[in-house]
Amino acid sequence: MKNYDLDKIAIATLGSHSALNILRGAKDEGFKTVCICRKRERIIYEAFNVADEIIEIEDFPDLLKDKIQDKLIKLNSILIPHGSFNAYLNNLDVIKVPVFGNKTLMLWEVDRNKQDLWLKKAGLKTPKVYRSPEEIEKIAIIKLHGAKGGRGYFLAIGFDDFKKKLDEMKKLGLIQNDVKDYQIQEYIIGTNVYFSFFRSLILKRIELIAVDRRYESNVDGIGRIPADLQLKLKITPTYTVTGNIPVVLREKFLEKAFRAAERVVKVSEEIAKPGLVGPFCLECAFDENEEMYVFEISTRIVAGTNVGIPSSPYSYILFGENMYMGRRIAREIKMGIEKGELEKLIC
Repeated sequence: MKNYDLDKIAIATLGSHSALNILRGAKDEGFKTVCICRKRERIIYEAFNVADEIIEIEDFPDLLKDKIQDKLIKLNSILIPHGSFNAYLNNLDVIKVPVFGNKTLMLWEVDRNKQDLWLKKAGLKTPKVYRSPEEIEKIAIIKLHGAKGGRGYFLAIGFDDFKKKLDEMKKLGLIQNDVKDYQIQEYIIGTNVYFSFFRSLILKRIELIAVDRRYESNVDGIGRIPADLQLKLKITPTYTVTGNIPVVLREKFLEKAFRAAERVVKVSEEIAKPGLVGPFCLECAFDENEEMYVFEISTRIVAGTNVGIPSSPYSYILFGENMYMGRRIAREIKMGIEKGELEKLIC
């Protein structure tokens, strides 16, 4: 960073996941934008005209190549991570381009056991985690580690059902034959809600930017098929995320969400200083007794924030202007530059 021209900072990201959100937000705050994308996705970023410069790559891991990183550094780039960084880049530590956020916490995110430890240390109510398939006593959801957009998740009741469903997922090509790296979590029957927060080191506060729920295939399509046909077809529900839907909650539930966010941030500071930087998401379920269970945490921008462009009810109430996660990231970087505190935000 010491060799950067702070008057010519560029905001860069991989062309995937929430790149449109990030790049549009950067342009709204007056930054030059750089999109690193594969040839087949280039049409998206050209069509929306959000990238001042496009760096074409064969595949996402090419971002780690020296020639790509050197070019980004020459452009005074700050990288904004999103879910594809966790899903497709094996080693975030070799990124020498300044990254907005906290790499250590991003690595904690992809390990569901560490996630569970983090949430429990924060004193949050979480679903029970089964150590082995033989322990399943209630309905459970089986999740692969990493950010794969729900791909390969499935439900099971008991060990025999687990084995049957695992084989079905393998036949469908949703799970690799040799997969052993998964978490078995109690399935909370209730309303799934995803809270997208922003932890501002510059303003020293936690902000709620947007709330959403996921639209998943094929579990959200099964309800359109009559029950008798469902039984005949023997459909296995899958949870691949295809989109997101905005949610406005009863106001009383926001208190629980903010308390949980505060606790998660406090523990994040103990894990890796300065703790959470910028966007993070608490993925929750509310049961019929209004109890909130936190079942996952994301330590970067999530795709659900795309529903909040140009603003969500929550971001508008807070800022009184169009504000969404991509723009909020860029605004924080701008304030960091103006106050001489940019290094606080960079890893």
